[in-house]
Amino acid sequence: MLRIRLSMGGVRKRPVYKIVVADGRYPRDGKFIEKIGSYNPLLPKEKKNERIKIEFERVKYWMSKGAQPTLRVSRILGEMELMPMPKPGNNPLKAIPKKDRKKEGKEEPKAEAKKEEPKAEAKKEEPKAEAKKEEPKAEAKKEEPKAEAKKEEPKAEAKKEEPKAEAKKEEPKK
Repeated sequence: MLRIRLSMGGVRKRPVYKIVVADGRYPRDGKFIEKIGSYNPLLPKEKKNERIKIEFERVKYWMSKGAQPTLRVSRILGEMELMPMPKPGNNPLKAIPKKDRKKEGKEEPKAEAKKEEPKAEAKKEEPKAEAKKEEPKAEAKKEEPKAEAKKEEPKAEAKKEEPKAEAKKEEPKK
């Protein structure tokens, strides 16, 4: 596929780009079919004629042949009013440093899940609240023994696990 893209030139810390038509399989600064313009990002935006130089006829020709501009080139062509400006991307994490992105990215799904759970629980509790109004005393008595039984069960399970752990420790000593 033909691409209209930027090919980097210049020296360290002073980039200058050629706007070229190249096969998408070629490397960025490698072989290209035709140079159709240049872009110097170091010049101020007020000097558009010097900053961006494009051969409009050749751009139209290559686009008619099926060449697709990259996002950056399509923005440049949009500034020159050769084609419509592309839609701006939505990256809300762009302003956050990369170190913090990873930490927040992992925490956010958990936080969202926690927010959803209370809503679901609240919906479940509403029907129960109506039932409690009808028979509050009977249900309260039923719930208390269950809660006590649940408290006792974890203690019993912990006691069962302790002897197993001791047995495992003794076996490697032999």
